[in-house]
Amino acid sequence: MHDLICVGCGPGDPELLTVKGVKAIQEAEIIACPTAKEDKPSIALSVVESLLDKSKMPEIVNLVFPMVKDKDTLETTWDKNTKILARKVLEGKKVVYLTVGDPYLYSTWIYLHRQLQLQYPEIKINVIPGIVSMFTFASKAGISLAEGAETMAVIPSCYDLSRVKETAKNCDTMIFLKDGRYFDQVIKLLREAGFSNDSIFAIGQDLGTPNEIVRKMTLGEVNENTMTTKYFSIMVVKRV
Repeated sequence: MHDLICVGCGPGDPELLTVKGVKAIQEAEIIACPTAKEDKPSIALSVVESLLDKSKMPEIVNLVFPMVKDKDTLETTWDKNTKILARKVLEGKKVVYLTVGDPYLYSTWIYLHRQLQLQYPEIKINVIPGIVSMFTFASKAGISLAEGAETMAVIPSCYDLSRVKETAKNCDTMIFLKDGRYFDQVIKLLREAGFSNDSIFAIGQDLGTPNEIVRKMTLGEVNENTMTTKYFSIMVVKRV
């Protein structure tokens, strides 16, 4: 049986990796990691670089996942990267695939896993979870995401605003992941959905890095200088 391990790298701080994840990374002969462009460094790899033994560096395989919405392009990419990854595993080497956050929450791994199961059933897959950014952010901002009978919704980037509004009407906490460039569009929408000015508002960017930003206030205090602009951002708004 050929083995492949996927490791969730968490929000960006290598100290938040699980012990099991670190062990898998340090024993890997090949590390595969996603990147948006051929010449762009992998964020997932940057999280674990300090853990690698420079005297016996593993082979690094960058798998390009372009940030596009075209379905045909995406499916071609998933198929190509699945074949590259499977070929490395079938060589008999210890292969680890890295992904930011957790492998099963808005991750490139989901598509690879699905393709691998269909096309390469002989490959045994093990997945090591990672800490999700919203939990790291909650601990840094000092807010509870949900308690008692409260409900919460997790919204990815590329929002369908009409759908977000309907969801917001029925939730106590709204969590927006990725792409801070769109955050300003949802503030008015949340107010229309019944979130009052005294609702808890928190926003973060580049968690677990030297450029980390964490801001907490009320929804009524939000202004144009509050918002973040980077892809790896998070925003939480909670009713009180």
